[in-house]
Amino acid sequence: MKIGTFIRTLLLPPLTLACVLSVPFVIPGTGSTVPGFSERIPEESGGEDSSDPGSPLTEESAPARTPEPEHAFEEYDITLMALGDNLMHMGIVRGGYCEDGTFDYSFLFQDMEEFLAAADISIINQETVFGGNQLGFSGYPRFNSPCEVGDAIAAAGFTVVLHATNHAADQGIDGIYNCVSYWETHPEILMTGITGETPADTIPLLQIRDVTFAILNYTYGPNLGTLTPELRGHLNMLCACDETTGAIDFTSINPRVLEDIRAARELADIVVVCPHWGTEYQSTPSSYQKDFALRMTEAGADLIIGTHPHVPQPVEWITSDNGNAALCYYSLGNYVSTQKQPLCMLEEMAWVTFHVTEDDVSLSKEKTGVLPLVCHYRSGPVRLEGVYPLEDYTEEMAVRHGIRSYGGVVLHLEDLQGWSTDIFGDFILQKSDIL
Repeated sequence: MKIGTFIRTLLLPPLTLACVLSVPFVIPGTGSTVPGFSERIPEESGGEDSSDPGSPLTEESAPARTPEPEHAFEEYDITLMALGDNLMHMGIVRGGYCEDGTFDYSFLFQDMEEFLAAADISIINQETVFGGNQLGFSGYPRFNSPCEVGDAIAAAGFTVVLHATNHAADQGIDGIYNCVSYWETHPEILMTGITGETPADTIPLLQIRDVTFAILNYTYGPNLGTLTPELRGHLNMLCACDETTGAIDFTSINPRVLEDIRAARELADIVVVCPHWGTEYQSTPSSYQKDFALRMTEAGADLIIGTHPHVPQPVEWITSDNGNAALCYYSLGNYVSTQKQPLCMLEEMAWVTFHVTEDDVSLSKEKTGVLPLVCHYRSGPVRLEGVYPLEDYTEEMAVRHGIRSYGGVVLHLEDLQGWSTDIFGDFILQKSDIL
């Protein structure tokens, strides 16, 4: 398995951080001489045997060596789960206020505990920035979320946080700097997508036992038509930008993305690309999502996990002309939100299984797919109640969903089930496939 630099290493258990340096090593062979044995060499005079007949260890009396059995490599699986947009609308933010003036957002992930415990890698897309509590909290259109949400992410056991979103720059470059500084207090988590005052020029790597994963994260833009000079080098861009004006070409992939994938291919066994892309509220991928996914696959991506549209989109295998193949989740939808569109309440948990042999690691088609989820909130006031597997959701829960009074629509279980079948198809998993 490949080993690169700047690897955040997970030794299971426990979770630790290591900086791995490539060093030469030697594996001893098995042909060493056994002490006490010597080859018989005839004397020059007469060729008579000169060995001492009284020697306690002779060729005739030495016990036969029993070769040590070779230990067979035990194959194993590595599992990856990913959740969509952690979209901190103010109703959810207020749900974390405590009477003593502190904040507690552990409720965000209490329904995911079993899955987080079962996954070796767990990824969440943190849609909103932790720009600094001192700035106050805000929702749409310019979010600023409590850093205590990050504390809840860390306490829940996530290993990777994605921050390259269209809301990453909602609080300007200082908000990005504050967010990066916050995550530096949680070195056990790999945060990617934005960089601090010193732009990073390394491939984010994660080590799970014998296997190295590269986790790359990019966004189509910062809710602007141009990338301002202060943001350049601090927000990972998916789309191409004019180097002079900063104008963003939303139909062309940033060449740096493909360069990063190729570089990651040299360092890692598995390359995961997480693009923030697509058209909001559309359950089918756009033509540029399709084109970008094909280009990423050709460059060497093994797994593509998309976010941003706020609704789920299909999963499919992609094969490029050069023979590379990748599994693409075009959009996971949201994880938590209080949006008013019914389809926004249906969500994807990506669950991916990698099989590891002595010589290879591959993405397994068994136990890989989508666990459909439902985001459930109440109204009066708007507060998150939980995120539940669709198989556990009921019609009674659906009709009392807060979207009925807050969004003016009635949610039905059969609608959620129908959308799930139409969008996810054969990729649908049950809890029993995972736990």
